[in-house]
Amino acid sequence: MAADARWAWAEIDLEAIRHNVAHIRDVVAPSAVWAVVKADGYGHGAVDVARAAIDAGAEGLCVALVGEGIELRDAGIDASILLLSEPPPETAPLVVRYRLTPTVYTERFVEALVDERPAGMPVHLKIDTGMQRVGVQPEAAAAFARLIEERSSHVRLAGVYTHPALADDPDDPATAEQLDRFADAVSVIPDGPMLHAANSAGALAHPAARMSLVRVGIAMYGLSPGRGVDHLCTELRPALELRARVSFVKQVRAGSRVSYGLRHTFERDSMLATIPLGYADGVPRRLSSTGGEVLIRGVRRPIVGVVTMDQLMVDCGEDDVQPGDDVVLIGSQDGPLGSQQITAREWADSVETISYEIVCGISERVPRIPRRSIDS
Repeated sequence: MAADARWAWAEIDLEAIRHNVAHIRDVVAPSAVWAVVKADGYGHGAVDVARAAIDAGAEGLCVALVGEGIELRDAGIDASILLLSEPPPETAPLVVRYRLTPTVYTERFVEALVDERPAGMPVHLKIDTGMQRVGVQPEAAAAFARLIEERSSHVRLAGVYTHPALADDPDDPATAEQLDRFADAVSVIPDGPMLHAANSAGALAHPAARMSLVRVGIAMYGLSPGRGVDHLCTELRPALELRARVSFVKQVRAGSRVSYGLRHTFERDSMLATIPLGYADGVPRRLSSTGGEVLIRGVRRPIVGVVTMDQLMVDCGEDDVQPGDDVVLIGSQDGPLGSQQITAREWADSVETISYEIVCGISERVPRIPRRSIDS
């Protein structure tokens, strides 16, 4: 047995990834789908997710960091890999060596690429149409495109894109305004580059944003980008379940207290189960104080006491829970009242964040295991 084996893992349904990519392809056709696998595939495992997405027809991949692109290349993945923000100039040798497609928006980085003497390396120009994070201003886009054209023996303008700030609220005019700014900016750039503007919410809710391709992140993992587009996500399947086994049980007495700070007092004699996952694994520390629950034997059980770094405790009442019992923290489990489910959205709502942060926050200490390899 491996020294780091533990009764906790994230179960990844790669068939759900394939299903979601295929569904989104149908929605956005004829636009291409590029799969966003940054942040270790939103916590799902970048390499396995990338392969599943490509199998389902994704035509390219998107990452945030040079190292993330290198990981995919080292795994033998040959698809186009777009870096979603301009990396530091000193990374230019690696960008060229590993055939990554960089986003550009400063002359300094373009010159760093040219210094490496690549032959017609594709780059994508990012235009800031209102997100105000990175990118050239719309009025500067044509001049920047000319700068790239002047260095066409080494770099070529393969794409021009922007990013919506509020696409998950289809009723807000901000997305249409950004698309109008983008259209004006690219109207004076010579024809040829791919154009793209849609993230997951843009792909699902804004047909005008689909263009040459869409960059699909959170929706590929089966999670809604936001409440305003929930109705467009009913065909998506969540691809991650966070699971464990009960590691220890004990009987506790009414009036006794539990965990750091002794903040929770038991109102009755109860069976207390310890679960070997904690905030170092991505379970929010304050989840117990906001109504967090887990599933054991198909019944919701409240997390009690402060979540600790490596473990959390669950009140199982009078039920005969045993060490080794299956625990579902995110996902579904059958029980006496039928199938029960706890979602990443439920956690996110409980601690006032978004599903993205929940799944991306599951740490490297938690093994990612394809569903087919889980021992039933």
